[in-house]
Amino acid sequence: MHLLPSSSSSRLRLLSLALLLHVSFGVAAVDPLYAVCSTSRNYTANDAFGDNLRQLMFMLATKASPIGFALGSVGQGGARANGLALCRGDIKSTACTTCVRTAGARVRDLCPNNKDGIIWFDECMLRYSDVEFFGEIDFDHRFYMWNRENVSDAVMFDGKVENLMNRLKQKAYISPLLFATGEMEIGESQELYGLVQCTKDLSGGDCKKCLEAVIGELPSCCDGKRGGRVVGGSCNIRYELYPFFDA
Repeated sequence: MHLLPSSSSSRLRLLSLALLLHVSFGVAAVDPLYAVCSTSRNYTANDAFGDNLRQLMFMLATKASPIGFALGSVGQGGARANGLALCRGDIKSTACTTCVRTAGARVRDLCPNNKDGIIWFDECMLRYSDVEFFGEIDFDHRFYMWNRENVSDAVMFDGKVENLMNRLKQKAYISPLLFATGEMEIGESQELYGLVQCTKDLSGGDCKKCLEAVIGELPSCCDGKRGGRVVGGSCNIRYELYPFFDA
């Protein structure tokens, strides 16, 4: 699997390009897929923002497990810490809690003294900021991942991928979970698997808009590739030629 930040996030400082390639590279499962910090706003060791951020991370880990999502704010004024956490829609509540707790600890390690950060793992993502961002589509933070191997018939395959992604988009944005998985037969003995998801602070209409944007970016990274992802701060999509989610 290969990874590349989209141009929209290139102005932000890259903090981690760790991939979950356990077999090839022996990377531990606790390593993030990607993490980004903004260095434009910082806090000091004695700043109340740091204490508020620690409380926020604990709150997000506690609240996320029942429904796979949490958002909240701690503090007031310039020391106010806002954050949200999203778990992949098919994982168990215990795995969600563990992932969000790990994400909160890792993003603070990777973004020391930064007032804005975002981190993605395979099973969850977490974002925090001193600026409230709830209910707005995040077009700034985005990256791509793709399988290095190509399919034999790229035109046919890419059409199937687009078809499946659009079908799942239609399911997801009208679902209370803003999440959908599915599969499509692409040959006599081969299936294509897909997943789409939005953060639950978005309306159904904004979820649809976000998913349309990331589906539209698939040609930028993944044409003819056996697997691919476009991952953002408000929504993400993935397809593979093997089952990667729980039914």
